[in-house]
Amino acid sequence: MGIKKEDIEYLGNLARIGLTDEEKERFAKELEKIIYYVSQLSEVSTEKIPPVWHVLPVTNVFREDGVEKSSCSEEILSGAPDESDGFFKVPRII
Repeated sequence: MGIKKEDIEYLGNLARIGLTDEEKERFAKELEKIIYYVSQLSEVSTEKIPPVWHVLPVTNVFREDGVEKSSCSEEILSGAPDESDGFFKVPRII
């Protein structure tokens, strides 16, 4: 499979980057090498290898869902730099 200069121009357009003719030629060759390498990986037999969902042996990372007491507004607003009528006061941005 040969990568054409037009393919690289199309990819450059999608990425919104301008490429010189030299860069297009170089990237076409590099992309062809990458595709060749990835195609070699498909030849590796993986029939006896179990699927891996996570790199660590994690079993159940979920916690029970339950109702908890929330903090009171005074406690939350105590760390605010500025407060007005029970709300955070921030600079107006337009």
